Amino acid sequence: MASGTRSKNGLNTVIALVTIYIIWGSTYLAIRFSVETIPPFLMAGARFLVAGIIAFAAALFMKSAKPTMRQWRNAAITGLFLLVGGNGLISFAEQSAPSSLAALLISTTPIWMTLLDWARPNGKRPTLVVSAGLLIGLIGVGILIAPDLFKNTGSVKLFETLLIPVAAVLWAVGSVFSRQSDMPSSPAMGTAIEMLAGGVALLIIGTLIGEWSHFQPAQVSQSSILALVYLIIFGSLAGYTAYIWLLNNTSLALTSTYAYVNPVVAVFLGVVFDNERLTPTAITAAIVIVFAIVLITSSGHLPSRTQKSEALAPAEN
Repeated sequence: MASGTRSKNGLNTVIALVTIYIIWGSTYLAIRFSVETIPPFLMAGARFLVAGIIAFAAALFMKSAKPTMRQWRNAAITGLFLLVGGNGLISFAEQSAPSSLAALLISTTPIWMTLLDWARPNGKRPTLVVSAGLLIGLIGVGILIAPDLFKNTGSVKLFETLLIPVAAVLWAVGSVFSRQSDMPSSPAMGTAIEMLAGGVALLIIGTLIGEWSHFQPAQVSQSSILALVYLIIFGSLAGYTAYIWLLNNTSLALTSTYAYVNPVVAVFLGVVFDNERLTPTAITAAIVIVFAIVLITSSGHLPSRTQKSEALAPAEN
């Protein structure tokens, strides 16, 4: 019986890992396709509002513990940082920025999380290995964005490029906030509230900046619709379900490997399906950044799995 249980858990672990490796690595390309004919904030708002409603209904069906008003507030604030500041800015940036560039820059989120965790009162001081990872990672970011800083030509706009690391920083702020706040005891309920709050806020932002005037339903392409459906069902629901299962059933070191697998998957898909060009500079930056993330995530510096799951979830999802 024990060996059968271990075998089943092993299979479930493989399935869950493959799910977050492939699905979360592919969401960058799905976002790129969806914003081709759907305004970015309206797209992201619709995605998370629909996913949030489904997740909230599922949490109620599972009889998840009802959150207090304080927990509602904290989960909503977390959702604003993660989904508006993180995902919303990525969706806006990918109107011109390649999905591979977005994936590589967003993969630096553990770097910003570690720096913020260190800067807060009574924060955790990084070890020598983590400090080396931070420095190497920042160098990788510099290598990646330097060409756009000094030669702003072509289809990629400097403003959109710079928004991506800002999105990673805001995601890190939300992650650190969630770890230090009174959050819903049920991860499913917490995720649902974050999606609902983020989805509503994204739709409000899209309305305020006039995205509805640029939205032509008749001109929405089939690829954009399919990409949006994919983001709702797989990126927002299936991916988070697999991720939460891994947090509760495997080690943090194993779960956090998505941080350096997702960029590789995203770059591969962008090159194959969207004809994105991978320059020698981008390849060098990718190697440097992934190496830095490996140093940080394998050092034991990141929070234990008993802490809030939002602390590790990537911003593109």
